[in-house]
Amino acid sequence: MTVHEFTVRTADGGSKALREYAGQALLIVNVASKCGLTPQYAGLEELHQTSHPRGLRVLGFPCNQFGGQEPGSDAEIQEFCDVNYSVSFPVFAKIDVNGPNADPLYQYLRAQDPGDLGPDNPMYEHLKNAQPESLGTDEIKWNFTKFLVGKDGKVIRRYEPTVTPEQLREDVEAALTS
Repeated sequence: MTVHEFTVRTADGGSKALREYAGQALLIVNVASKCGLTPQYAGLEELHQTSHPRGLRVLGFPCNQFGGQEPGSDAEIQEFCDVNYSVSFPVFAKIDVNGPNADPLYQYLRAQDPGDLGPDNPMYEHLKNAQPESLGTDEIKWNFTKFLVGKDGKVIRRYEPTVTPEQLREDVEAALTS
């Protein structure tokens, strides 16, 4: 199984088969517009702009499961992304990434790389207080968790929220040249 076998909901109510991205590297990110990490949108857009011509696709998936930091409708989220960050990569419909209603794509991503957020991560203390039940599990820990997916649709690596888009350049480059 690969990421290419999933279909996701678009913000306008349609659907998108991820097989359309076959042969391209993907950076899949759960995003939120009212989070302390929201400025990562700028880095994601810059990474998209510089690497898109070479085959990288950034895919944003809004999620309201972390502190209610994505409360808007799909239309409001699209407007926020456009007005505040001039986002040109696709931002899909709002989804759950954890729990019984987790989107199948995120169930798959979590299973492929359960993550490694440990006590030395700057987010650890915050999560220990905010969501202690998620520590030690494959659950997405917070907004802006990132999954790098190879051209073959297989997960290369999961990055915890504090890893910035700028820090991904070397791994993205490797994914684009493999």
